[in-house]
Amino acid sequence: MKKQILSLAVIALLAFAVQSCEKKEKTAEDELTLGNKVDSLTTDIEEVKDSAVIKAENAAAKAKDATENAANDVKDATKKAANDVENAAKKTANDVKDATKKGAEKVENAAKAAKDGTVKTAKDVNEALKK
Repeated sequence: MKKQILSLAVIALLAFAVQSCEKKEKTAEDELTLGNKVDSLTTDIEEVKDSAVIKAENAAAKAKDATENAANDVKDATKKAANDVENAAKKTANDVKDATKKGAEKVENAAKAAKDGTVKTAKDVNEALKK
């Protein structure tokens, strides 16, 4: 963009310089030189334009790559979070299972103790009655 502006400024200066020069008859050689300068400036403008297009294409490609990388990062983070949640749920389920098993064992032991106590008490009562 800057080269385009500079090129246009150079063209304007050349035009001004040509107008302010003494009016002399232009030879074919002078016109050819001016024509060559205009062609050179035109070529420079085209090169700048092509360079700008290439830079824009490269920037677009980089933006696309960055977007794809960000999408992959989000996808990976989502998978990890899902795995973490699944693992936590499994651990919680196992913890509940273990706690339930321990609770059932305690209830079973308490029931056995109550039964044993009842049997012992019945035996004691029986012996006391025999006496």
